[in-house]
Amino acid sequence: MTQPSPTRVAAMLAAERQRFTQTHPESQHLAAASAPHFLFGVPMHWMRDWPLPSPLFVREAQGSRLVCADGLSYIDLCLGDTGAMYGHSPAPVARALAEQAARGLTAMLPGTLLPEVGALLAQRFGLPRWQIVLSATDANRFVLRWARALTGRPKVLVFEGCYHGTVDDTLVDRADDGRTLTRASLLGQVHELALSTVVVPFNDEPALRTALAGGDVACVLTEPALTNCGLVPPLPGFMQAVQAACRETGTLLVLDETHTVSSGLGGWGRVHGLAPDFLVVGKAVAGGLPTAVYGFTDAVAARMEAAKAAAPDGHSGIGTTLAANVLQLAALRAQLAEVATPAAHARMDALAARLQAGLEAVLATAGVRWCVTRIGARMELQYLPAPPRDGREAAAAMQDDWTACLHLYMLNRGVLITPFHHMLLVPPCASEVDVDAVPPLLAQWLAAVIS
Repeated sequence: MTQPSPTRVAAMLAAERQRFTQTHPESQHLAAASAPHFLFGVPMHWMRDWPLPSPLFVREAQGSRLVCADGLSYIDLCLGDTGAMYGHSPAPVARALAEQAARGLTAMLPGTLLPEVGALLAQRFGLPRWQIVLSATDANRFVLRWARALTGRPKVLVFEGCYHGTVDDTLVDRADDGRTLTRASLLGQVHELALSTVVVPFNDEPALRTALAGGDVACVLTEPALTNCGLVPPLPGFMQAVQAACRETGTLLVLDETHTVSSGLGGWGRVHGLAPDFLVVGKAVAGGLPTAVYGFTDAVAARMEAAKAAAPDGHSGIGTTLAANVLQLAALRAQLAEVATPAAHARMDALAARLQAGLEAVLATAGVRWCVTRIGARMELQYLPAPPRDGREAAAAMQDDWTACLHLYMLNRGVLITPFHHMLLVPPCASEVDVDAVPPLLAQWLAAVIS
């Protein structure tokens, strides 16, 4: 099989790191000035997870372009890893935020836009009832609490390789014998997560049904396609089987569409006719302003109201003071009504199909048996001949040195992709010129690293 040469990859990675250092003096200056005041020199330690000699500091970002502190412009196919899925700072959202900021930011009271936002959410995602929070992590955490309260069951089921933010219950791994393991990388973890979580392989209906048979699982929390361990699409009929198994066992189905909202208008589940009990959407739902929403059916809403009424007065463990502030409402209305439109989704899908075809043509010409896995406007270059079936297969195929080298090679030539693996996101404001710039870079890189 044609593969990159480890020697050539190592040499190129060293050269690209040197090139980055030479061309980004202002980013390095800002990193040095920030180091005395911020842990690891950045405001959030994940920002050091990029395969760069030092952090890339951002001056501005508009549409499909990002400009760094050194004035270099990039075609941005990372898009804040989904936060700016529809482009950086969309004009309707920026305008709505500026207008609302002059009238108030937060009041712990509902704003006058609430009825309109509720109608837009119901129309877009197909669920009638909603709550607004600050992040998808918050939304997932609160939905799990609701699910346990409604069912009286203690456990949640997730799929191996899933991503649902920093919710404790989901930060688990699966042992070879099927046991749930608390993830070894967690800092400060004291509670044994196997007591509250069951983890099974994605695309494995028998394993799912076995796990639900005991009647102690409150909900299945899943992305329609795994997106954080490497892109793993569902096999035909698998998500429908998950929904059926949940209904048969009285288990609630929670879809986290934070990443898969780019699959099409209303998200993957809406496009493919699923009917979840709960739906979570974060990151891009308000144009990148810290916002997430969770929706639910009328039947679930009635159970939620009954559970709250039966509980003593006091803090429910659900909600935060800044959630559902009036600034969020303004951004949600603008994003849903004017930015994330049917026309925007049609353009995203067409551009993404064009990019996928270009990348696949390069791989075929080079004789490299890798695949480009795509769902809507999200795709990933994977070191496999076909898309993986589960999280374990996706993780096993990763090659950190190849990934770091290709990422930095593209960045040094004006294309920014996600840092953790080769995920590419295509916004509606990108141009054909933008997407056509990427395949030639892959071809050049392959020619340089394959012996």
